[in-house]
Amino acid sequence: MERTSIDQLTSGARGPGERRDATAGGRDSERGMGRRAGGGLPGAEDAVIACDRLVRIYSTAGIEVQALQSLDLVVDPGELTALVGASGSGKSTLLNILAGLDTPTAGQARVAGHDLLTMRSKDRLGYRRSVVGFLWQQTARNLFSHLTAAENVALPMRLAGMRRGKRRSGAMELLDLVGVAYCADRMPAQMSGGEQQRVAIGIALANQPAVLLADEPTGELDSDSADQVFGAMRTANAELGVTILVVTHDPLVSAQVRRTIAIRDGRISTEVLRRTTVDDQGEAADVAQEYSVLDRAGRLQIPRDFIDTLGMRDRVLLALEPDHLGVWPDTASPPARTSTPDAARGHGGRGGQAEGHDGVTGTEEDRP
Repeated sequence: MERTSIDQLTSGARGPGERRDATAGGRDSERGMGRRAGGGLPGAEDAVIACDRLVRIYSTAGIEVQALQSLDLVVDPGELTALVGASGSGKSTLLNILAGLDTPTAGQARVAGHDLLTMRSKDRLGYRRSVVGFLWQQTARNLFSHLTAAENVALPMRLAGMRRGKRRSGAMELLDLVGVAYCADRMPAQMSGGEQQRVAIGIALANQPAVLLADEPTGELDSDSADQVFGAMRTANAELGVTILVVTHDPLVSAQVRRTIAIRDGRISTEVLRRTTVDDQGEAADVAQEYSVLDRAGRLQIPRDFIDTLGMRDRVLLALEPDHLGVWPDTASPPARTSTPDAARGHGGRGGQAEGHDGVTGTEEDRP
């Protein structure tokens, strides 16, 4: 079968009067607007991704399903972050909103200064073309089967109006960056699944996006190929400075990032932060610490295994100490060590909304 060239595929791709890169021209001014409009969300001013009380409601047969419930999220420029959660937790909904494939119902969602709630439909194409790159789990969705690897990577550049010579050199640089320059003239059918995904990373990075979003990028790969794909993303993050958010079920992937965000019931529930520490002998070690996330309404989500182990239901008992907060099942009593008249107080609340466990407290030393 005769192959279709990029020029043949994209000739006339732009409609009459269509402006190239509809959002890029105002990106700097919009980024400034995003900082001014950051509101009260801590850290939002300098964030590349900022979700403020984000809500997404779907209606099916007259029944409303709240996929995202007042979700807050801040991701700083240059972060490589994993997003994890059970099926139905809302992580795919969040990723689709950030990619410009879905629209929020309420709240704020900003990516590189672009307001996704108020963005007009005609601007979304330019947003997806130049501001975010997207990597699907299914390798077949990322590449055109009748184009070579180099042609696939050069295609977004062609659509953005880049000159032919720069397209070829830019495509080869990206393929070399992700370790598959040897596949430049191969068709997708001549590449392994891991090679296809690494080419797909090059495609997603073709127009120098601020953010790369990846939906289970290693879900269909063996462990060796998955390591190579994630290694390519780490290289892109380190050398290009692109912010990367990866949705994954793979614990091996989530263990390779500094920050893993867990989403449950449409809200961010916990975060795992990994740091490198050096002991007295100069030996370095990676230390992971899990934190519950406190939103601006004062809500926490207790890990389900904590709730089940302690039999927490309906209400929890809180005890305020000088440097920590204790949380007990409502059938328990806190220790009789109160430092102030208000140090131990029972509060009615919904089970699972306030976090803690028997005698467990967060001290100043534990906090990030």
